[in-house]
Amino acid sequence: MALSRGARIEASINKRMVHRRWQQGWRPRVVAFTGYGSRKFVRVLARIVLEDPAAEEVDPTRDDALAEAQRGWRLFMTTHVSGLPVRITAGNATINTTTDRGGYVDVIIRKHGLEPGWQTVTIDPLAAEPVEARVRIIAKETRVGLISDIDDTVMVTYLPRALIAAWNTFVRHTTTRQPVPGMAELYVELLRRHPGMPVFYLSTGAWNVVPTLTTFLETHGYPEGPMLMTDWGPTNTGWFRSGQEHKRTALRRLAIEFPHLTWLLVGDDGQHDPMLYREMAREHPEHVRAVLIRELNPVEQVLAHGTPGERQHPEDPEPDDLDLFVPYLEGPDGHDLMDQLARLP
Repeated sequence: MALSRGARIEASINKRMVHRRWQQGWRPRVVAFTGYGSRKFVRVLARIVLEDPAAEEVDPTRDDALAEAQRGWRLFMTTHVSGLPVRITAGNATINTTTDRGGYVDVIIRKHGLEPGWQTVTIDPLAAEPVEARVRIIAKETRVGLISDIDDTVMVTYLPRALIAAWNTFVRHTTTRQPVPGMAELYVELLRRHPGMPVFYLSTGAWNVVPTLTTFLETHGYPEGPMLMTDWGPTNTGWFRSGQEHKRTALRRLAIEFPHLTWLLVGDDGQHDPMLYREMAREHPEHVRAVLIRELNPVEQVLAHGTPGERQHPEDPEPDDLDLFVPYLEGPDGHDLMDQLARLP
């Protein structure tokens, strides 16, 4: 399939940057993301970028804004390596693959033999040091999973949505990014009620902010889980990617990969989560245990989409024989949503 003009331009620029930086001594490095799977398969996610080995390291003992900005700047300015051979070993299975045109590795490995729980796989690219990536293997006995949005659901960034990605990239620890009250406690309580429950974080944010978000989640007590992000670069067919389609596709993929799970879908009413989750609940009610929507306050609504009162709730469809009931809860924070869950039959 022919690439779009945007994809061709991006590939051309990156090719020149790879050539230049290789001559300057830069070499490939693996950025591993958390993967997931079952006894039948494991999905391994990573990206290969070029790194300057001679660059002065940021002092790890420094915890000020300048040090964090330096780390974020380096992450943002990376050059990815496309078409690089990579060997991946997961338990009993080893496969050979190559990075895609964005430098990403996204592969399914079967017959791996890994036991349920947290495991590691090895990602070994050509001309780079191998790294281990964590993967969550979900047991077949598990019955409940949680899928959570990130921005405005587990954390609030008091900046216009268009600036959130850049801010998250350049500054990791900042007083403008705060956890949503009660959400971490809600997730921990749900884990207590459903031991072994996997947690997935589904966002339209870019993959390059995953280290930033991981630090935030760990700091504020959120459970660990795979992050399903997107690449903001041009697609094979156009200049921009659809955030809605990214989430819609990920929701359906998880439903197919784990047919034995019913999902708690957690999001906010600042963008498209109500519509997408309600859509999923109507089309596949057997896969949705409940929908939990965090209501933004007026300030957050303005920052999310420019108006203080407009909330993009889905229109309630006319009842029909296929419209099975799925609990749909709304509240301003995790404490309120937890109280509502406790009252469900």
